[in-house]
Amino acid sequence: MKNIKKIKITVNGKIKLIKEKTKLSHLINGLKIPIKKVAIELNEEIMDKKNLNRIILKKKDKLEIVHFIGGG
Repeated sequence: MKNIKKIKITVNGKIKLIKEKTKLSHLINGLKIPIKKVAIELNEEIMDKKNLNRIILKKKDKLEIVHFIGGG
């Protein structure tokens, strides 16, 4: 059996263990986050949602996922 390497990242202030070479899009899908209703910041940089499938998460990445809330 192949040894799957894990890396630590931070998601909204909480440490999370994920598989090495995980794409940002796979993480978002796995967390069941409605992509249309959030802003995603990776290492203090806003991500373009069209590029989520191209971004591979690295050790110590800091991810902030902010939900939009309607109201007035």
